[in-house]
Amino acid sequence: MPELPEVEVTRRGVAPHLEGRAVQDVVLRRAGLRWPFPEQLQQLLAGRTVLGTGRRGKYLLVHFEHGTLIIHLGMSGHLRVMAAGIEPEKHDHFDLVVASPDGPQVLRMKDPRRFGAVLWHDDADGALDSHILLRALGVEPLEDGFSGKLLYDRTRGRSAPVKQVLLAGDIVVGVGNIYASESLFRAGINPKTPAGRISLARYEKLAQAIREILAEAIIQGGSTLRDFISVNGQSGYFQQTYFVYDRAGVPCKVCAAPVRQIKQGQRSTFYCVNCQK
Repeated sequence: MPELPEVEVTRRGVAPHLEGRAVQDVVLRRAGLRWPFPEQLQQLLAGRTVLGTGRRGKYLLVHFEHGTLIIHLGMSGHLRVMAAGIEPEKHDHFDLVVASPDGPQVLRMKDPRRFGAVLWHDDADGALDSHILLRALGVEPLEDGFSGKLLYDRTRGRSAPVKQVLLAGDIVVGVGNIYASESLFRAGINPKTPAGRISLARYEKLAQAIREILAEAIIQGGSTLRDFISVNGQSGYFQQTYFVYDRAGVPCKVCAAPVRQIKQGQRSTFYCVNCQK
């Protein structure tokens, strides 16, 4: 599943093609994806200008003066920008057609597994953060509100493994399976450690590792596993720098001990028993 870096790479790719542009049309080729498409979406957006783009966790946000389009890529979704008139392929389910100096352009969403989403939040329904999918999300890891002290304060008394706490998203949002494993390795913390037993000093180190790992992944275009490609069709290459993720049995790059793989909450966790205490 695309994680925070992949969604941010996508946002940065689509922003120049959307921001300040007027919507000419909306094309829906099925009733919905994970959830039904919003009713009368074409009438809601046609003629309206995109004011800006944003991201909340793994949700891409397209802002208008009267509300926000919320896009989630799901397991296999990706967005492409192309000239109008290109015939849709199988699994191309959603088009947002915008004006441009060179003629109409299309933001097209392909989602073979249909676990993605295109939703609408009307400003009349309250602040965007009150949306049911956004209101329980934690702080953004690349913004000022995120710190080791926040992690420390919010984990007192929690016995769940620290990696599971990171994935839950109620303290810090967008740190998915790949980047949680890599951040815990960089911070030298065993992913099985109960979150409430980790000291403030170690959480400060973990917070810094999370910020560094996510920033590096964004610069490198994210990670390309099975399905993610960026808006221009290029693959990310952060996976070439993994220290532990998807390297089970391979010697650790630091100490040469074999990287271990375990299951935590139905997700694979990779770590080095020597480097992560």
